[in-house]
Amino acid sequence: MSKLIPFFLIALLAGCATTPAEREARAQREVDQMVQAYGPACDKLGYKRDTDPWRDCVVKLSTKDSYERYASQPSMTTCFGHHGFFQCTGF
Repeated sequence: MSKLIPFFLIALLAGCATTPAEREARAQREVDQMVQAYGPACDKLGYKRDTDPWRDCVVKLSTKDSYERYASQPSMTTCFGHHGFFQCTGF
């Protein structure tokens, strides 16, 4: 059994490794999703498609959406106390 543990660890790490081509493909999919989601809004705002100001608009709308989605959630919660009484704070 102890001889199998290193094998499983190596297999797990090998499964997590990604090639530069895979990372590039993932980044391209993310960009395509941003353009599909926010491109029409930037068109309606008057930006000419496939120009630098239009791309900037797409990125800004995506960033704004991400910020609004995750800003209300605490990123770290700390609790202390004893049985029956806990004080928790979120940062």
